[in-house]
Amino acid sequence: MSHYMRGLVVRSAGAPAEIAELRLPEIGPGQVRVKVRAAGVCHSDLSMINGTLRPPHPLVLGHEAAGEVVEVGEHVTRTKVGDHVVLDWQPACRTCWFCEHGQPWLCSTSSGVAALANGLTLDGAPVHVTLGLGAFAEQVVAPENAVIGVPKELAFDVAALLGCSVLTGSGAVRNTAQVRAGESVLVIGLGGVGLSAVAAARAAGAGKVIAVDVTEAKKGLAEAAGATDFVVSSDNLSKDIRNLTGRLGADHAIECVGRASTIRAGWRATRRGGQVTVVGMGAADDMVQLGALDIFSSARTLKASVYGQADTDIEVPALARDVLDGKLNLDHLITDRITLAEVPAAFDRMSRGEGARSVVLL
Repeated sequence: MSHYMRGLVVRSAGAPAEIAELRLPEIGPGQVRVKVRAAGVCHSDLSMINGTLRPPHPLVLGHEAAGEVVEVGEHVTRTKVGDHVVLDWQPACRTCWFCEHGQPWLCSTSSGVAALANGLTLDGAPVHVTLGLGAFAEQVVAPENAVIGVPKELAFDVAALLGCSVLTGSGAVRNTAQVRAGESVLVIGLGGVGLSAVAAARAAGAGKVIAVDVTEAKKGLAEAAGATDFVVSSDNLSKDIRNLTGRLGADHAIECVGRASTIRAGWRATRRGGQVTVVGMGAADDMVQLGALDIFSSARTLKASVYGQADTDIEVPALARDVLDGKLNLDHLITDRITLAEVPAAFDRMSRGEGARSVVLL
């Protein structure tokens, strides 16, 4: 039996996002149907419509979400009807080279930028879904390895953030940068991911956590997340950071914007021998230029952090426990709770650098 539902769809490149009726087919073996209860508005979704990425269309937006399992297909053993779950847009297959070599966040068989695998249709024609999910919809069909169980005591709006922004930001600090107590950490870009990185750096015992954004309006959010210092970005950023770090520069820069200019800014503001971790997803033609002599003489390391370099099956439940135990406070991350129809306005706020995370409640 097919299910009809509402979802937020972009019909063609450059077209506005609109609510449309979608048909969700019967689930197959190994699949589950999830009623989406909350979905975060992530910068990756904005990248799908502002030209940074060029996905196929029509496209259902959304990928950072949590909900309740309402149907399971044959042979499903991972979950059952009634379970509360976080959706995973990069589920590990556990059989490819990367999964077998301890890098499930690089799984080569996971859903990519968009997928047609769930058979979703719009006006009778197939429709793509963002990052294999298309979670700005009332329901999704996903493979069972794309759902991660969390306690029912955890609020859905908070649970949604664990599946992308919190995992990505905290994982960049813990897993990729491996920040140690006493080190100084610079975080550039204070959306949901950047603020999660700030909180993780403080939790790791960083001596200084310097938060940077283009507007003074983010100062309060940065301090709530645990920043010791706040700096408005400018051409003098490197000098400002060195003034705060005994003229050395930061031990770590966590870049959460995804632009060549901010990656270079993080590079210049990091001490010799330090590390720059790139978390933001940028455009293919935005080239980062570094001098060959600079690379050699600075002895810095430039690394990317994909999905927090995390094994989601382990780390999402751990983050959920930390929230319920009071070790991880995410209250400051949700600045707007909205409806599906208000997502375009949330994209506008995100483009202007306002707030942290808007979460759709369904």
